[in-house]
Amino acid sequence: MNHVLSPAPQPKAKLWTRDFTIITLGSVISMLGNSMSGFALSLLVLDYTGSNLLYAIYVATFTLPQVVMPIFSGAILDRFSRKKTIYTLDFISSGVYAVSALILGQGWFSFPVLAVFCFIIGSINSIYFVAYDSFYPLLISEGNYSKAYSIASVLETLSALIIPIATYFYNLFGIAPLLGINALCFFLAASAETQIRAEEHYIEKQRAALALEEQHSSGRRLLRDIKEGFRYLLSEKGLLCVAIYFAVSSLANGASSVITLPYFKSTFDNGEYIYMLVWGMAIFGRAIGGGIHYKMSLPVQKKYSIALTVYVIISLCEGFYLYCPLPVMMASCFLTGILGVTSYTIRISATQSYVPDEKKGRFNGAFNMLNTVGSFTGNLLAGALTAFLPARGVLTGFMLIAVAAAILVIGGGRRSVAAIYNRQQQNFTIRHN
Repeated sequence: MNHVLSPAPQPKAKLWTRDFTIITLGSVISMLGNSMSGFALSLLVLDYTGSNLLYAIYVATFTLPQVVMPIFSGAILDRFSRKKTIYTLDFISSGVYAVSALILGQGWFSFPVLAVFCFIIGSINSIYFVAYDSFYPLLISEGNYSKAYSIASVLETLSALIIPIATYFYNLFGIAPLLGINALCFFLAASAETQIRAEEHYIEKQRAALALEEQHSSGRRLLRDIKEGFRYLLSEKGLLCVAIYFAVSSLANGASSVITLPYFKSTFDNGEYIYMLVWGMAIFGRAIGGGIHYKMSLPVQKKYSIALTVYVIISLCEGFYLYCPLPVMMASCFLTGILGVTSYTIRISATQSYVPDEKKGRFNGAFNMLNTVGSFTGNLLAGALTAFLPARGVLTGFMLIAVAAAILVIGGGRRSVAAIYNRQQQNFTIRHN
């Protein structure tokens, strides 16, 4: 009788590889700089203009280039090194922030100048995030997707803890020193990212395919790839449902981003500090949630149901918390912080492990563009509506729309979305016996 010995179980791959450590370190450094300067710029606009509408335009100006750029960048990045793109853009961001620090340090503030600066940074970020979202999964070892993305979520959250310090320094010294620090942070992050050694095999694959089509113009190929990105999204019902829901969710979040800070500044004495106290609980909640997801995994067959429930609860909490006493506001934000990590971890680990490497750039480009359109629209609509309607009521209306989208789109596409969410997530590798 022959006995077939089953292969010994393979040891679990290490998460903290050299490349993963470097990309995480670079992300932390750049996020710290952005946290310091980003919130201070918002305060600068509100302090100098005193207008909710101009504040909404400022936010929208930052968002505007991200409406179109991601889809073009997605098609381009599938041809070129995402690693080189990431550190090159970080070097460029360092220079832009350094120049802005010099200009604003001379007292040359004007809203048009700030709008141009935001447009440039928004353009850089729109390309950077597509490259980063497509490159980051390549640095995650087998079986560690959920853990890696929970770490990313926690680190992004913890970087916001520096905002109170940044606000204090802004009130004392102005915006220029904070922009200078951000320039240094981006330079350090870019320098670290140049040391990543990961190979990008998809580049050769894509270039070989393009070599067969030399008779077509580069512009025509680019348009084809853009169409292919949306065609791929439309061909995958589950991905399409996820993209539509998050576009609507971004609409609501875009409205929230231009409502909450002005509301706190106009309602409370030292409102910016009250705002940080309330949203600090969301940061704390995200840190707790990230730790939970790092230590334990959600049951695979329950991820869809968990995600749908989380989407509804988050929108309801964010839609009504401004009507509550301060302690209830804080508790609500703490809950949304925990649930926000759950939402992010389930969605991004599922979609990034589901989409093939050679299509990630175009998928992420299309996905990010839809989200940005939603956010941009939310910025402008909320800015206009709060000019003659109560801010709290406007926020509630947008969040109820997000609740409806979760129930109708995610709930209505249950089978297709669950096929993506409720699957074993692994890297796309070919194994040979």
